[in-house]
Amino acid sequence: MMQILLIGIGAGAAGALLFASVSSGSWLSIVLFYLAALPMMIAGIGWSHWAALIGALGGGLALGAVFSWMFFLAFLAAAGIPAWWLSYLTMLARPAGNGAQHAAVEWYPPGRLVLWAALLGALVVLAAIPNFGFSGEAFRSAMSESLSQLFRARDAAPDAPLVLPGVADPKRLIEFLVEAIPPAAALIATLTSLFNLWLAGRIVKFSGRLKRPWPALADTRIPPTAAGGLIAAIVLSFAGGLVGIVAGVVSASLLMAFGLMGFAVMHTLTQGMQGRGFIIGGVYGAVLVFGWPMLALCLLGLIDAIFDLRGRLARKRGRPT
Repeated sequence: MMQILLIGIGAGAAGALLFASVSSGSWLSIVLFYLAALPMMIAGIGWSHWAALIGALGGGLALGAVFSWMFFLAFLAAAGIPAWWLSYLTMLARPAGNGAQHAAVEWYPPGRLVLWAALLGALVVLAAIPNFGFSGEAFRSAMSESLSQLFRARDAAPDAPLVLPGVADPKRLIEFLVEAIPPAAALIATLTSLFNLWLAGRIVKFSGRLKRPWPALADTRIPPTAAGGLIAAIVLSFAGGLVGIVAGVVSASLLMAFGLMGFAVMHTLTQGMQGRGFIIGGVYGAVLVFGWPMLALCLLGLIDAIFDLRGRLARKRGRPT
């Protein structure tokens, strides 16, 4: 127990330092900020989820004591609680049979971990929305004013017209950012949670402390009910107002999850093909360079969740689903 306590305190201190680096204002601090959950995930996966929880609470209390209680809440919401919950689920297991006499162990499905990362990414952004208002109009107005102050020169008057070099219509740009920032933030939060979870797992596996087998990407599946949630969220995102903003945030997080499932489907569909490595490398490269091919992978993952493409292909090839 003492080892878990010390590991948790150390992980919380490391996470708090990474989180607090954003106060420096440098570009590197943004990268460090998004890695704040990593130490606690390593502690949770390699030792115990209690170590991750101790790190979350300890790091949050340290930030609250040094800065303010807002830092405490922000650290728990953005890094501490997601790190603890995802590491807890990662190491969750049960006997594969109906009784304890079975030696096989069934681990928590990796597809559900992806889904939880998406839900947590959406919740992090949704928790910040009330700071800007409790209606769609109030949110957009407050966000627009914050962006205007961010872009305006420090020595400019508050009511001075906004001028951005190289931008013909700054007002239209701000209107676009007001609509784009919430779903983009949810997407980034989901992606960084998954990246931190993957990196923590690789580090723990390298150290020899990983107890569960490493999951195969091609076998990762999201529950079909999540497809219905995504479709409903996309429909509601056109409703306008605060409902539309919330639905847009949820849609972005779930689309990222289904995009990762699209990669899994691609890995399965290309098995046995000549030039498989070239095809997979080309798809990854296109996503990194252009970005928009990710939408095709999201659609592929959604179709697989509804129609079970991989199961149909496995039965066609005579393999167990």
